[in-house]
Amino acid sequence: MSGIKTRQSLGIGESVLRPDGTLKVTGEFAYSSDLYLADMIWGVTLRSPHPSAWIRSIDVGPALAMPGVYAVLTHEDVPGERFYGLDHRDQPVLAIDQVRYQGEPVALIAADHPERARRAAEAVIVEYEVREAVTDPRRAAFDTSGPAVHERGNVLRHQPIRVGSTFEAPVVVTGEYEVGMQDQAFLGPESGLAVPAEDGGVDLYVATQWLHADRGQIAPCLGLPEEKVRLSLAGVGGAFGAREDLSMQVHACMLALRTGRPVKIVYNREESFYGHVHRHPARMRYEHGATREGRLLYVRAEILLDGGAYCSTSPAVVGNAASLGVGPYEVDNVWIDAYGVYTNNPPCGAMRGFGAVQACYAYESQMDRLAEACGISPVEVRIRNAVSQGSRLATGQVIDSPAPLAEMLAELAAMPLPAAPTPSDDAGGTDLLNMPGGISQTTHGEGVRRGVGYGVGIKNICFSEGFDDHSTARVRVELIGGEPHVLVHTAAAEVGQGLLMVQEQIARTELGIDTVTVARADTSVGSAGSSSASRQSYVTGGAVRAACQAVRERLDKLRADGSSLVQALELAGAVEETREYRHRPTFPLDPRTGQGDSHTQLALCVHRAVVDVDVELGLVKVVELAAVQDVGRIMNPLALEGQIHGGSAQGLGLALMEEIQVQDGVVRNPSFTDYLIPTILDMPPMRVSILENPDPHAPYGLRGAGEPPTLSSTPAVAAAVRAATGLPLPRVPIRPHDIALNG
Repeated sequence: MSGIKTRQSLGIGESVLRPDGTLKVTGEFAYSSDLYLADMIWGVTLRSPHPSAWIRSIDVGPALAMPGVYAVLTHEDVPGERFYGLDHRDQPVLAIDQVRYQGEPVALIAADHPERARRAAEAVIVEYEVREAVTDPRRAAFDTSGPAVHERGNVLRHQPIRVGSTFEAPVVVTGEYEVGMQDQAFLGPESGLAVPAEDGGVDLYVATQWLHADRGQIAPCLGLPEEKVRLSLAGVGGAFGAREDLSMQVHACMLALRTGRPVKIVYNREESFYGHVHRHPARMRYEHGATREGRLLYVRAEILLDGGAYCSTSPAVVGNAASLGVGPYEVDNVWIDAYGVYTNNPPCGAMRGFGAVQACYAYESQMDRLAEACGISPVEVRIRNAVSQGSRLATGQVIDSPAPLAEMLAELAAMPLPAAPTPSDDAGGTDLLNMPGGISQTTHGEGVRRGVGYGVGIKNICFSEGFDDHSTARVRVELIGGEPHVLVHTAAAEVGQGLLMVQEQIARTELGIDTVTVARADTSVGSAGSSSASRQSYVTGGAVRAACQAVRERLDKLRADGSSLVQALELAGAVEETREYRHRPTFPLDPRTGQGDSHTQLALCVHRAVVDVDVELGLVKVVELAAVQDVGRIMNPLALEGQIHGGSAQGLGLALMEEIQVQDGVVRNPSFTDYLIPTILDMPPMRVSILENPDPHAPYGLRGAGEPPTLSSTPAVAAAVRAATGLPLPRVPIRPHDIALNG
């Protein structure tokens, strides 16, 4: 706590404590699953057990006849539009004539107790005609004779990148890589409370990432104008992209409007795995050509992303994977084909890293192969090809802000390595907690090998490809109890990233007033966009700053006669201003060549991983992670370090343990018993160096920081395991049998 400042220095650049932090640590914070009204009833969703089937009949009679049941709804009861979706409205509110993935919602039940609702759901009789499921993304993309998941075909988007014409080189390395389906694994399940209103509308209190996008999809499905659908942000227990899409929002509102009672829906953990999108699994083929000194001459790649049953944000994910598909390296000749495809696998959409994670694993694995082929170190091959300010991406976009990648790599490589493991002896000198397998005593050091690996990632910040990316902020200054008070109101979702704190810090910095309150986010103020793409500090921060500056200008005029702030407010009453902030424009990628200034800002992070591997049992202990990241301007050092640690943990999880196991379209591990995520015992000590090279185009010069660590940590850990084992290991997560059976 030594870094926490006094109340006189709680502006940007200081390690201010989060206003919601203490409540979350003590358990007093109210999450969306804690919402309660005395007269509320409970909603439950009946879901398909099949990944692909025709629905021949639905009989709700047995469920309706059960005591305590208020309503049983099917697609016939949807009052408005029957489809929704973020990018393309292809997802039915409730399945109509068919189901396209295991877990697709088929019916809704409202009852006076959650257990009664669940039993009523079991009583609904659905007759399915099971059909062949499309589960192989390559077949879905390229076999036109196979079944189509949707009438418009299985290819959601094909984005080529075409630069140059020379695809020959003295040194060529090729590889095929695969990334498994990762879950966001947030702790707070999907939940919310819908309350019918006297005006015929509905008030929804929900954990989400994007209030206005939710409303824009919910209102048409309810057959209501948007002004009659009012959303307020309830406490969010993590998100990482999974709450960008709708889950229970329309369902709760439908039940509330049908029954005239408040309706609460809370998913259990298993249902949560079916109820939200996941990270796209990927299959990738890469070919790198270089000089014998390791300088890149060309890159060819095919990136195939499995979008699952519905569109979600897959087209934008494809755009990111394509545009960033060669990484932060200078290369004059590029031929990339990136595809997003429909299958009958679980729907996939946003997750931290958003398309860049998958490509990063492949191109970084290739850079290690290139280093080996050229006889130079993994760090040196990256330095020789590193971008810098003024470099041109494969899309033709020029990096017009600091990008000191070579310096970052040199700093990372110069960091001291952890001490070598202590060999075992008869006196028990080995600390088993520091061995692969830990206190299970699978080894005392025999068969354990150490490896070191590096990873580099480049991530776009804010929305790209011409999206109208903006945020709105309303700032009010008034006297409360005789003292100046600032109220900041935006629709930006606090999902655990510390956004409330940043808004407070900006207001204190711009207005010089200590007492700042951030109002609950809701749709009574203009849109702030999604809490994703590492964009909120940039865009909502920019909006809060602009509104504060407008308030300050008015206050300065009021005080032109030399009066104090208190005197001016006593005379004028409250001073309030609302401002929108937009970053500089971006443009769609050319559909034929992939050229275009598609990104607002780019961020770099580099990682080094040190691992110990029991090569006989395939067990991996990550000994240390080290990271160097350029953030432009530090808004809050303590919170920033937490973001880097958290992103690194998710990257480590993808490298070694996290995967939704899907077989023939069926999820085999929908629980935290079988879907493994890193715990405190799996996370190693971290060395972190944070650089500040301000971006002249961004508010305060800041650079979005939440996602880049997730990119580079995964290939760094994988490279370290390869170094320890000598195995190619082309797939993540790396599982014990990948090592033990091949070692």
